[in-house]
Amino acid sequence: TPIGIIAHEYWQKIPEHFQFVMLDEYIVMPDHIHGILFVNKETHDFGSLRDPGYNNKFGPQSGNISSVIRGYKAGVKTFATANKIEFAWQPRFYDHIIRDKDELNRIRKYIIKNPENWFRDCNNKAGLYR
Repeated sequence: TPIGIIAHEYWQKIPEHFQFVMLDEYIVMPDHIHGILFVNKETHDFGSLRDPGYNNKFGPQSGNISSVIRGYKAGVKTFATANKIEFAWQPRFYDHIIRDKDELNRIRKYIIKNPENWFRDCNNKAGLYR
């Protein structure tokens, strides 16, 4: 779909907007996206995030996964609105810290195989990925 193409293109552009992020495996599905992002805190200045006394606060945040996903979702939604494409994101996202290579490889396989599972998904009314 046109919005699926934009979601794919904008995902690939995340490192242009957030230089501390590297992309790994990802897949854009008809109603969601799965992706692995590497955050490299060692080469970027995160200001108070490096301070051991820093306490996470509610409110505007930058330099974290939430700001990356918020920017990505806003960009895709803005495109959809400007082009009169009916589109809405889920209000939240699920994140998970990958702790070792075995887990990384397991999650990569899950992402790669996700389209194969879509045909059984209850939201696949159009029969996509068959």
